[in-house]
Amino acid sequence: MNRILAALSIAILSTSAFAGPSCNAPKEKWMDQDKFKAGLETQGYKIKNFKVTKGNCYEIYGFDKDGKKVEIYFDPETGAELERK
Repeated sequence: MNRILAALSIAILSTSAFAGPSCNAPKEKWMDQDKFKAGLETQGYKIKNFKVTKGNCYEIYGFDKDGKKVEIYFDPETGAELERK
């Protein structure tokens, strides 16, 4: 029984470690995805992958202006950076 509880605890903790932030803005208020990505590119980001997360935030994978690998979550309404990994 203890092994089962330990395995469940590890599974829950590892799942939450990969979860990103959640965004609550209604989709009709979201920034246009293409314009948002273009704005990041003018700041020097090189976007390799862009997606909308399960938590309804914008997320990019790529590189910053210094060539450093980034994974960043953004609020789709305001464009504010929420989390960087």
